[in-house]
Amino acid sequence: MKITLMDRSLYFKGLLLLIRKDRLIHNAERDLMMRVGKIFEYETHFCEDTIRDVLVNKYIDDSPPRFSDPEIAKCFIRDGIRLSLSDGFVDEKESAWIKAVVERNELDKTWFSNALETVSKRSSETTEYDLEALCLEWV
Repeated sequence: MKITLMDRSLYFKGLLLLIRKDRLIHNAERDLMMRVGKIFEYETHFCEDTIRDVLVNKYIDDSPPRFSDPEIAKCFIRDGIRLSLSDGFVDEKESAWIKAVVERNELDKTWFSNALETVSKRSSETTEYDLEALCLEWV
């Protein structure tokens, strides 16, 4: 699936916003964000700095992303669920924010329930190769 530069940026930023929802960045979350940054070919220092600063930067717009294609939004949401589960549990604020992304992208709530169940069952086995971001090609 093709992804534009804007959607790629929204994808990475959206995942950053998600990990700051519980005001803690766990090592598993940091590792997964670094993997996504590598997939999107962002510089390592950029990813490290952005992850470090996301908790303290009060100027970041916290709005859920609106993607140009619902299929990209679905990939993002599945990766967001994986990211939320990477520290062992989904915080209530993380869950609410993911639901806001579903609504903003006008996705079916039944689809989301099924995605949540499917991804949750496989979350303990998540590897770099399970990330939806790997399926995306730059336009």
